Amino acid sequence: MAFAKSKKRNMEFVLLLVLIASAHATSTIRRFDREKVLRVKPQDEKQVSILKDLADTTLLDFWHPSSAYDVIPKMDVDFRINEDQFLHIHSVLKKNEIQYEVLIYDLQEEIEKQFDVKDDFPGRHSYSKYNDWSKIAAWTQRMTEKSPELISRVEIGKTEENNPMYVLKVGKKSGQRRVIFMDCGIHAREWISPAFCQWFVYQAAKTYGKNKIMTKLLDRLNFYVLPVYNIDGYIWSWTKDRMWRKNRAKTFKPTCVGTDLNRNFNASWDSDPWTNHPCAEVYRGRAPESEKETKAVVNFIQSHIRVIEAYVSIHAYSQMLMFPYGYTKVMTPNHEELFKISKIATEALATRYETEYVYGPIATTIYPTSGSSIDWTYDLGIKRSFAFELRDRGRYGFLLPESQIKATCKETMLAIKSIAKYILKNPL
Repeated sequence: MAFAKSKKRNMEFVLLLVLIASAHATSTIRRFDREKVLRVKPQDEKQVSILKDLADTTLLDFWHPSSAYDVIPKMDVDFRINEDQFLHIHSVLKKNEIQYEVLIYDLQEEIEKQFDVKDDFPGRHSYSKYNDWSKIAAWTQRMTEKSPELISRVEIGKTEENNPMYVLKVGKKSGQRRVIFMDCGIHAREWISPAFCQWFVYQAAKTYGKNKIMTKLLDRLNFYVLPVYNIDGYIWSWTKDRMWRKNRAKTFKPTCVGTDLNRNFNASWDSDPWTNHPCAEVYRGRAPESEKETKAVVNFIQSHIRVIEAYVSIHAYSQMLMFPYGYTKVMTPNHEELFKISKIATEALATRYETEYVYGPIATTIYPTSGSSIDWTYDLGIKRSFAFELRDRGRYGFLLPESQIKATCKETMLAIKSIAKYILKNPL
């Protein structure tokens, strides 16, 4: 009992450090000078327990998996630490014979090096660079003006900070169409994700009437694309804290901000105890669909459930293509079909640059999750629901350089096309 109380006090101290860092970040752009990202691979449950104890007593920002709770033996575990923690953590790992490698030696340097594509037209939207929300919002309107016969924009709701959430409808407008819903940027720091949604819309409009496959798809299907799901968090990641993950909603603890929108869906929402603390990166929210962003997406999808045949959510990083379930290791009734589609899609993706993806159910491919969007859409009736984890496998993590945007988008486009072609040929 005393040990449990001690762990609780340690966690409270760690959370206090989080709050101090957050308060500092509100006044200036947070810097990450000499902070490091380490990768360890615990070999057994004893080493897993040591890592979890470290997380209880030390301020660790888990990159993969998303929390210490999800760590299991033989898993690559990536986490960020500050400069002052390194010697202590090195000592603990060495003492317990846990090998590690340093993926990033100076996080601030990597953040600055991420912008490695020359800006020929400063201030303008670019498909080869990361764009902030103001550029993306203006771009959504511009795309409807450039291709009104193919693209329209609908506002599906407002965020916690009153930013409009736009869905772009891509495809021929006449008649009732079969639909693939795709969202990007549910986690703020995964910048390559919104970059892909922008690329997809641009390429769809650009190649319609020229590319045989894209023309056929858009003649027979509509894509509903939410280019940035977590807009408030995305803005914060640009203006205050590059490593921000959650949205910006207040919680029942005034000093803890944000809910993980991909833990906020009504799909085994409260099964993961680690998601219950409002300061945790994977905080699930006060109730299922408690967040304005989640509710807006839920309402939109439910209102179009008769025509939506597939759901695709784009994340980063790890190079994975996953499908339900995340909240249980029980296979879905159509597991074989989902496995087949994923195999086709990842093989198509690899044809461009030989990028290798792994695929399978969330719970066994990456780690168990609760309250995820694709489990919710699957249980709602969208039986072809998928989640991509784009490049890379950890060298850059969430800081994929701009020089890799186009390659990542080109190969991912092949995978999305292959999923769409399968759906077109195999109606439910």
